[in-house]
Amino acid sequence: MTKTPVRATRAKTKPAAKATRAKAVAAKPAKAKKAKAVPVKKAVPVKPAPAKTPPAKATLAKPAPAKAVATKGKPAAAPAKPAGKTYPDAKGVLKVILAQAEDMKAEDTITIDLKGTASEVDYVVVTTGRSNRHVGSIADRVVEGLRAAGVRAKVEGMANCDWVLIDAGDAIVHVFRPEVRTFYNLEKMWAGTAGPRRAS
Repeated sequence: MTKTPVRATRAKTKPAAKATRAKAVAAKPAKAKKAKAVPVKKAVPVKPAPAKTPPAKATLAKPAPAKAVATKGKPAAAPAKPAGKTYPDAKGVLKVILAQAEDMKAEDTITIDLKGTASEVDYVVVTTGRSNRHVGSIADRVVEGLRAAGVRAKVEGMANCDWVLIDAGDAIVHVFRPEVRTFYNLEKMWAGTAGPRRAS
């Protein structure tokens, strides 16, 4: 009989045993790890904020302007003036001018009546101040008196106060220094009218 070497058989059997073990390990299914359950927070419903409405502003109704109503065959009537206010006519304006000039000691004041002529004004008042300061003071007082009576006047010449012109609509006032009044001599312009008369 022939004897087989023992070492050779052991070497052949070892790899076979390892292969069978590897197959057994591969055949075992891997245990799945259990996933931890994460608690889900319940969504809290959010209430929508109420819309803010701005408070309604109180509006005052503006009175409608008075409209002129025209009738057949007649011109439209002028809108009425505000109640409670009285506006002087041409004579009333003249009285205010003469009173204020007298209070300020204006000199040689004359009034020229232009009613019935082509002029746009009814009266022209010419007066004199002793100096530039006196001329300016007379003009200021006349304008203040007209404003208090409800008459708006336009003024020119207050920068130098040699000759100040006040346009009050129905009447015009000329306030001069003595030399300037003599030079222009405005009274001659209306020589053909009713003529100038001194203020009483």
